[in-house]
Amino acid sequence: MKLSLLPPIWLLAIIAGLPQISETIYTPSLPDIARSLAVPDAWVEYTLTIYLAGFAVGTLFWGKLSDKFGRKPCLLAGLFIFILGCVGCYFSDTIHFLLISRFIQAFGGSTGSVLGQAVARDAFRGVERGKVYSTIAGALSFSPAVGPFVGGIVDQMFGWHSIFLLLMMAGLLVFLSVILKLPETHLNRITTHPLKKMALDLLKDKRVLGYAIVVAAVNGIQFSYYAEGSFYLIDLLGLSPSVYGLTFVGLALMAVLGAWLSRRLHDHLTSRAILWRGILVQIGGASFFLIATLMCGALSAPYLLSIIITVGSMAIISAGSSMVIPNCLSLALEEYQHAVGTASSLFGFFYYTLISLFTLIMGFLHDGTLYPMPIYFFSIVLLISVVFLKMIGREEKRGLK
Repeated sequence: MKLSLLPPIWLLAIIAGLPQISETIYTPSLPDIARSLAVPDAWVEYTLTIYLAGFAVGTLFWGKLSDKFGRKPCLLAGLFIFILGCVGCYFSDTIHFLLISRFIQAFGGSTGSVLGQAVARDAFRGVERGKVYSTIAGALSFSPAVGPFVGGIVDQMFGWHSIFLLLMMAGLLVFLSVILKLPETHLNRITTHPLKKMALDLLKDKRVLGYAIVVAAVNGIQFSYYAEGSFYLIDLLGLSPSVYGLTFVGLALMAVLGAWLSRRLHDHLTSRAILWRGILVQIGGASFFLIATLMCGALSAPYLLSIIITVGSMAIISAGSSMVIPNCLSLALEEYQHAVGTASSLFGFFYYTLISLFTLIMGFLHDGTLYPMPIYFFSIVLLISVVFLKMIGREEKRGLK
């Protein structure tokens, strides 16, 4: 693609990062929302689950549509729906209206995730695409982590409704930026890729399924922490919403470090090798979280130590996530470049559906103690390693023969 038509990487990062922020910015407010709407804690956690479900449906919709009509008009339509969802969340006075508005918000916001990836695949190739994905991954990892920091401050100063007003204003700014700065990258419109046939092709591809499960499981840890962490650190360990949000600055910095390391390693290693190293980092973080939490419980350690262990473990896991996710996304659909919009939408639908299931399970496991979360996260990283070794690694070796 000509240099003049290349999309600005900073704009791709913002487009992909906005829905990520929307997923997590209100998480410091979850205990307040539960009290304000007079509902059980688990119901409020499900507002994140339904957001992810709306995201899954949206990814199925926008990718196919963008293959026919182009990336830019679909991005603008999705951002408009996202803004409407934010307005609905702002005026929500019941849990049911909040759940519906979160679904609408996610359906529109998902265009940023699936089409941000599609635009990057349209415009960049090979090693350069891997580097672009790693750069965007820094924003993707930083945005959901910094969201609770901002949300905690806004909640404490103005109340939880104001968080959605802030998101509405951010959506308007991104909408205008897309109009002014984003070129159309899908110039050769191809509309001859039936959704059903593409879905069957992807389901038969064990390598693609493996990447989708890994992406879902890694994100499942992150978003389960966003759902459960506020109750874990605020209700059980005594942090205020603003201090809880402040802990995400450390997670964000570690996520950026992981993305930077991934980008640097591309000069010496393959994407698959970097991916495996990220999985090993996550195994280390989850193992430490589980063992240290069990020991603290047995020894009746002070809450401060539990807070340090929790945040430190999640920082390590976040660094690993920034090494795993961009390389999975870069590698997963290499063989489907001829219909990348449709393939991206199906791929995103599959892994976001799984992410919503991971967070739903976390809600079911919530029992008001410190143990379910570290046990659950350790189980997920074991699943990630098994899937990589059995589905991705084995299929990659077969492809080289």
